[in-house]
Amino acid sequence: MMDAFSNMKTFVLVARYQGFSEAARHLGVVPSVVAKRIAQLEKALGTRLFERTTRSMLLTEAGEKLYARAGELVASFDDLLASVERDESKLVGHIHVLAPNTLTMIYLGQILADFLVLHDKITMQVTLQDEAVNPADRGFDIAINGRSASYEGVADIPLCPTQVVACAAPAYLGRKGTPSHPAELAGHDCMVFRANGMGWQFHSPRGTVHIDVAPRLVADDNLTLLRAAVAGMGVTLIPRYVARNALATGALVEVLGDYPPQQNWFRAFVPRRRLGVMRITALLDYLKTRMQNDDWVGEIVMEDWLPHASIASPS
Repeated sequence: MMDAFSNMKTFVLVARYQGFSEAARHLGVVPSVVAKRIAQLEKALGTRLFERTTRSMLLTEAGEKLYARAGELVASFDDLLASVERDESKLVGHIHVLAPNTLTMIYLGQILADFLVLHDKITMQVTLQDEAVNPADRGFDIAINGRSASYEGVADIPLCPTQVVACAAPAYLGRKGTPSHPAELAGHDCMVFRANGMGWQFHSPRGTVHIDVAPRLVADDNLTLLRAAVAGMGVTLIPRYVARNALATGALVEVLGDYPPQQNWFRAFVPRRRLGVMRITALLDYLKTRMQNDDWVGEIVMEDWLPHASIASPS
C-alpha cells in the first residue's frame, strides 16, 4: 500500500512541476527513482500518464483525469499519516507558505521568523510569488496575497487592509505635469505591478473610475517600481507602506489625492481541510494579531531599499 501511495504522490508532484527533477528535489530522491515510480504506476494502471518530450512532461487524457482527484487524495492521506504519527493538537510539524515578494522581504519574513522562534517544533517552507494561486492545487498550507479570489474548498481569511498610493518623483512631474484626474494618466508614463494587471481603479464622488494604462515599465515586485519612480521614470501605484519614506523625504509626491486608489486587503487562503490543524490555526492567529496591531508601516525602514542620494532630506 505504501508503495502505491509513494507512486501516486510522485505522480502528483511530476504533474505539478512538469518534470522529474523538480519532483525529485521535493521528495528528496534522485530523478531515476521518480522515473521508476511513474513507470510502476503506469504499469499498474495499464495506461500512459505523461507524454514525454525533451523539455517537459505533459499529462495525457488519462493523466488529467487522475490528477484532477489525486492531489486532494494524496494530501488527505498525508494528513492521516501525520495524525497517526503525532497529536495534531500539538504545535509540531511542517507548514508550507506562499507569500508576496515585497511584503515578505521587508516585513512578513520577520513575522514568520518570530513565529518559528516561539514554536521550535514547527518547520516551514516559504515560497515567494505574487500570483494568486489555489493553495489546494499547489500543495500550500497557506497562500497570502493582496487580491480577492475564490476557490472551491478554500477558506478566505482577511488579515489586514493595505492602502495604495499613486505617486511620482518631483522631477518627473516637473517635466510631464501633475495629473488632476485619473483620465489624464493616458498621457503619462505609468509603471505597473504585473500581478494587478493594467487596470487601475480610483474612487470619486461619482463612483469608481477605472483606467487602463499603457505601461512604460511592468515589474513583478513593488521595490522595482519604487526605485523606478524615485528615479523619475513616471507615475506608479504602489502600497503606501512601500512608498512611505520616499513620500516623507520628498523623493516621491502623491498625486490624484482627490481620487484615492481602491484599498486592498491582505488575505490568507487556506484549504478547508487544513483549518483544523493546530499549527495552521496558530500561524493564522499570529499573522492576524501582528498585521492588525503592529505599527508595521512605521517600523519599516525603507531607506535601506532606496538609492541614498535620491532620498536625502532637502537642505
